[in-house]
Amino acid sequence: MLKIVLSELHHNFFLMKWGWMMWMFLYFMVSGTSSLVVVHQPPVLAAALGNDVTMQCQLQLSHDEKMLTVPVLYWLRLTPGHENLRLWRPSVTYKERVALLDKNSNSTNKSILLRNVQWADSGKYLCKLSITTEKGKSFRRTGNETLLIVHDTMNFNLTGHNDSLLRCEVNVSLQTGLVLSIFHDGCKAQPVDIAQGDADAAPPFVTLSENISLNGSGKYECQLHLNEDLIMKSTFHYLPPVAEQGGDARKNLMTTRPTITSDEVLYPEPWLLYVSLLLVPITILLGLVTALLMCRL
Repeated sequence: MLKIVLSELHHNFFLMKWGWMMWMFLYFMVSGTSSLVVVHQPPVLAAALGNDVTMQCQLQLSHDEKMLTVPVLYWLRLTPGHENLRLWRPSVTYKERVALLDKNSNSTNKSILLRNVQWADSGKYLCKLSITTEKGKSFRRTGNETLLIVHDTMNFNLTGHNDSLLRCEVNVSLQTGLVLSIFHDGCKAQPVDIAQGDADAAPPFVTLSENISLNGSGKYECQLHLNEDLIMKSTFHYLPPVAEQGGDARKNLMTTRPTITSDEVLYPEPWLLYVSLLLVPITILLGLVTALLMCRL
């Protein structure tokens, strides 16, 4: 009997303990979300060399939180081992290259526009806000950093010395995790070789390249990825040449260049059809003229 009573007491204590822990967990979760103030930044941004890029930063407040003062915005370029560079308000390095997208000082959109992106702009950026609210009073919130990757134009074509070898090449900023791949009709092609440029020989970018042997007609696509994110791609459509009767197919292959388009293949003009369509009204017209001449006679 005593064992049963002790067992029930232990069971009740266990339930009370877990009930208390769950209540405390819900309390802190609800109280935390009721006064939530968060700064959102995308983890990765990619920009073409010489183009403009939007550095996104969004302030999010819960429904029961209210700003008492205008938020003070700080945009920083993180430079480990050195003093961080200011994008906003712009330092000398970024003078006349940075603009605030939303001019309303009370707006929660604190994104900026970085103009004329250069290789030296690649790196990590941080959005920080100093804010005063009813519940949280005065404090500072930061985002989770944004990695800016810079790239130039992707070259995807047959190699100059071998018309059966397809080469993809692109210069990218010195970031880790970038991968170049070529696909044939949706399937990843086996590379002949993969070459990566020497960062010390060509600062401040590295050249990624990949070569594959042409394996029949179809759509070839070169893709640049950072982990699971597609940064950029280029498409190459290939239609193999046909050797003339008694001719050399290999020779014809070397002198025939495939058509490169963005999403479609070019087809020859149907001149025979055009001529046939024109002959119909001409024949009818000649028949009418002949009939009129016969009536007059």
